[in-house]
Amino acid sequence: MIAIIPARGGSKGLPGKNIKDLCGKPLIVYTIEAAKKSKYIDKVIVTTDSKEIADIAIQHGAEVPFLRPDTLASDSASAVDVYIHAVEFMRNNHNVNIEKFMVLLPTAPLRDVEDINCAVELFNSKEANTLISMKEAETPISWYYTMENNNVVKNAGFSEENAIGNRQMNSKYYIPNGAIYILDYKLLKEKRTYYDDTTIAYVMPAEKSIDIDFEFDFRLAEFLIASK
Repeated sequence: MIAIIPARGGSKGLPGKNIKDLCGKPLIVYTIEAAKKSKYIDKVIVTTDSKEIADIAIQHGAEVPFLRPDTLASDSASAVDVYIHAVEFMRNNHNVNIEKFMVLLPTAPLRDVEDINCAVELFNSKEANTLISMKEAETPISWYYTMENNNVVKNAGFSEENAIGNRQMNSKYYIPNGAIYILDYKLLKEKRTYYDDTTIAYVMPAEKSIDIDFEFDFRLAEFLIASK
């Protein structure tokens, strides 16, 4: 299986985050190293529009067979199109037939090789098309509100009958944590989705589910890595 690491150069929430120094090494390196240690990953491919990111990725053992076109490097570019482009480039230019592939976001540095291996093993043990890593949602969905004029709040309509119940009284909900995706090229190409009726979850604890978008996320990841 190949692992695709998407890492564009621009970031508004935290400029330069994909190569920002995190406890002594660029953020993206945590993901490259975890993928390269996995016994199930044959190739680690970084798709980026940045030569600086590409150089760092290559220095740490990843392959960068192309620089991403500008149309796939903007804030509005679809992740689906980024993955399809990477798969089809490898198919057309390197004769690599890819049906299932893994996506590892570089913004999830606390996901490690054990998680990658366990996710692949879970996926292989099930008759599933795709796998998405998830974490348990900290906040019950019934506690979500919208706000109207004059700060008037309205329940968002999710399990409204439990809106004032204790967290333990609510059902468990799960949300993607951005750490691991095992995707199906055909499903992605034809239906532009990660999910179908067979999609399974690989559940990860909150402390390994940090997905860095902003400075606060970065500082939290920094604290957790340093505290290990």
